[in-house]
Amino acid sequence: QVQLVESGGGLVQAGGSLRLSCAASGSIFRFNYMGWYRQAPGKQRELVATITSGGITNYADSVKGRFTISRDNAKNTVYLQMNSLKPEDTAVYYCNSYGPGTGYLEVWGQGTLVTVSS
Repeated sequence: QVQLVESGGGLVQAGGSLRLSCAASGSIFRFNYMGWYRQAPGKQRELVATITSGGITNYADSVKGRFTISRDNAKNTVYLQMNSLKPEDTAVYYCNSYGPGTGYLEVWGQGTLVTVSS
């Protein structure tokens, strides 16, 4: 069973940067789509960024130009580099994986909290 473990969250001032990591168990990671989602208090979970097995990326309009998603298949890890953080980026960030590597079942990590102070 594939497991996803996020890390890298924390408290940062507005304008600062953080890099989130999501480590996946199993060598089948490379065949899967990977995504970062976030959920702010009282709000629905929303897509932040995705990256396909071939490296094609997609971003929510609210993070374009500030966040960068990348993956290292050799390390079974996906990253989210977050720059120019804003208080509205405060949320729990979740890693997601879907594809043949997980039997076309969605797998979620436990989440990591990002807090941006003004």
